Order: sequence, then C-alpha cells, then structure tokens
Amino acid sequence: MKPSLQLKLSQHLTLTPQLQQSIKLLQLSTIELNQEIERVLLENPMLEREDGDGVEFSPPPPPGAPERPTTETPAEPVGETEAREGGEGSSEDESIDWSNVGQGASSRSEDDDDGDYQDIQAAGVSLREHLDQQVALSPLSDRDRALVRFLIEALDDDGYLHQPLEDLLELLPQDAGVDLDDLLIALRHVHNLEPAGIGARSPQECLALQLQVRPPSPVRRLALEIVTQHLELLAERNFARLKKLTGCDDDSLRAAQALICSLDPHPGSRYSTAETRYVLPDVVVRKTRGRWSVSLNHEAMPRLRINRLYASLLQQNRGQGGGLSGQLQEARWLIKNVQQRFDTILRVSQAIVDQQRQFFDHGDVAMRPLTLREIADQLELHESTVSRVTTQKYMATPRGVFELKYFFGSHVATDTGGAASSTAIRALIRQLVDAEDSKKPLSDARIAEVLGQQGIVVARRTIAKYRESLNIPPVSLRKSL
Repeated sequence: MKPSLQLKLSQHLTLTPQLQQSIKLLQLSTIELNQEIERVLLENPMLEREDGDGVEFSPPPPPGAPERPTTETPAEPVGETEAREGGEGSSEDESIDWSNVGQGASSRSEDDDDGDYQDIQAAGVSLREHLDQQVALSPLSDRDRALVRFLIEALDDDGYLHQPLEDLLELLPQDAGVDLDDLLIALRHVHNLEPAGIGARSPQECLALQLQVRPPSPVRRLALEIVTQHLELLAERNFARLKKLTGCDDDSLRAAQALICSLDPHPGSRYSTAETRYVLPDVVVRKTRGRWSVSLNHEAMPRLRINRLYASLLQQNRGQGGGLSGQLQEARWLIKNVQQRFDTILRVSQAIVDQQRQFFDHGDVAMRPLTLREIADQLELHESTVSRVTTQKYMATPRGVFELKYFFGSHVATDTGGAASSTAIRALIRQLVDAEDSKKPLSDARIAEVLGQQGIVVARRTIAKYRESLNIPPVSLRKSL
C-alpha cells in the first residue's frame, strides 16, 4: 500500500478544564467541597481564604532555652493490683498463664495508658470495658476470671453470644484443661453481669434473663412463660391462642405484654459508639411578607480570594512568573466556579420552593408531584444539571432539614384527571394508621378504599409498598387486645 493523506471531518464535544471543574464542584456535597478546597489551598499558593483560617505556627524556642515542663504524669498500669491479689491462693493449673487468656479489652487498656484523656472521654465506655470493670471486682479466681473475659471477647455489639460454646472451646489451648462445663459456668457468671441479658444466645434467653432479675409477681411469672414458650405467638399477636395455652385473662395478658415490651432486646447497644453525622444546609428557607424565599447559608460558603502578596510579585515580574501564572489562572477559575455553584443551587432551590409552597404551608399532605424536567425547563438548564444540584444538597426549612431530592417523586393519578405525589400519599397513610382503632386496624385493602373515596386511585400492593417504606407493620402486628 502506498502512503496517502486523507481529510476527515467529525464533530466531538471537548470539555475545557474550567468546565470540567465546574461540573465536578457542582456535584460535590458541602463536606466534599470543603475537602477539595483544602486540597487546592495546599497545592496553590495563589489562593487563600478570606476568613484567615489556617494553622498558627509558634516560633521555636531560642537556643539554650529550657524545655517546657510537661504536666502529664505516667498512669499506673491497670490490672497489676488485681493480678497480685488474684494470684494468691490459686493453686490449680499453675503451669498455665491464665493472665493471657481473655485479656483482650484489659490488655488494650494497659497498653494505651498514655492515650489522650479527651479521646477516651469522647469515645465513652465500651461494652467490653464496662463488663471488664465488673469482672475485676468479682470474687473469682484467676482461672474463672480469664474464662469470663474470654467469653466477653466473643460477644457482639448487642451483647449476644452467637458462637457455640463448642466452637469457642476449640480456640483454647489443649493444655489449659478447660472442658464444656467450665465454659457453661463462666457463661453463668457473664449472665450475672450488668446490664441484664448480656451473654444471651437467643432473644428468648435475653428477655428471660431480664425477667429473672425482676421482683417476683404473677405478671412476671406469666411474662416468663410467654417468653420461654410462646414468644412467636406474641410476635404474631395471636392473643386468643395465648390465653388458651396460658389460661390467663385479658388484663393479665395485657400486663404481661406491657412488661415484655419494656425489656431491651439489645442490652449491649447502649454502649455502642455510634458516629454522629451532622448536616450543614446549603440554603435556608424563610417566609417574609407572605412569600417563601430562599437564601444561601453563608456558613456553608467558602470565602476565597487571590493572595495579594503573590499576585503583586507576579505583576511586578511579568514574564518571569513561571508556573505562578498558571496557578493564578486556576485560582481565578476556582473562585468563579464556586460562586457559580452556589448561584445555581440558589436558583434551583427557589424554583423548588415556588413549586412546593403548599408543602411549606400545610405539610407533607400538600406535596405536589414534581419532576427534574419541570425545574430544568423553568430555569433553562439541563436535566442532568438539576440532578447534580439536588443530590446531597440540603435545605433548612421551618419544617425541618430536607435534601433537595426529597421534593421530587413519583405520582399517582386521581379521579379528577390530576395527580397526587407519593409523599402526600405516604402522609395520608400515616394519618390513617395513627387514627385507626388498635382493636380493628385498617388493612391495606381498606386503606386503598379510603383513599379511593378521596379521589386517589391506589392499588393495594402500592399501599403495602408505601407502608413498608414508612416502617409501619402489617395489620396482624398492629392489632392489640
């Protein structure tokens, strides 16, 4: 083949770096935006914050100056005293070092004595630490205390022991001389710890352990019988069969049910350190002079500017700036794109509020159907742009903090030819369930009939789907005595 030249015309979309950055910033949440800006601030010296936030550096001490005295004092190792006390009088299995069995939580506390007190205070006391403190004060031998701590390490966050004792027995060294009866005795010691119900192997056992520490009474005796033998019937709310099997009347069964419902099926969850996540709203909605208006939340807006010192040096040495010229242009792009991002969020938020003003006046039942295309056509934006704006962006209103996506949803046709929002239908279902007779709760078919009488045509399976999304149990579980 001979080499030849050919001309070919084609069209393709090329995104400039500025446009790519604009799209990227638009889809970021407020937290992600601040993280991105912090990254750029570290890389680009031409950019700085207007609020002057930054790390303050203290000057180093002059040569020969004495070091600052530290106020921290070494903490005493935790557990040495109890180890010395427990070692006396313990003659069995002297060849085995029981201090290393089941010492996970306490050994970690001994190794971390030099940690920051504020971190320990913020984390709180975990479940294993709480149980270890009780074990340390119990009059047990080193061997029994080690086995109890071994079982504590096997508990989950709710305080349950899901691993069979036979499997846990295989984890112990063979020369320890521990059999299944020893683990059963150690498990009884775990059951005696606080909170009640710790170490249970099933929900029935957890509730039974909590009932056993209650004062004796006929109600407690009936509740213990139901928990140990007929808990499934209580969950199904089969009260007629419960009364037949236990021989009790309505008042006794009602009192036993109330006692069982007051128990905690997850006794260890109160010691879990759940991370609290905070939402910083991007916009704030207020009603002024009878009209709902939207304003930007200035706490969520990063205030950026060009570093005057570097900009003046670059202007004085034109043509010799090197990479600073490009960084100056990137800083200007970032400032412009951040401002454009918040302007777009403000426009979209105001359009949503204008469309959903009945919601702000009357609540969820007045939510109207709304799609992304309606807002996009109103503001002459692309639908994908509106989708980026409404994702992980939040609005603070007198009715609460909502994600912008909350105001969009599917709709259901009505008899009059209109449409009802799925959010409004969920609110109506919630109102009907809250107002129903607990002795004769409304079925999904009956709820569909009631909504049909109001002109909203909804299928029974749609009602079931909305009810499940609201965490409302079915009719059989809502029935009471």
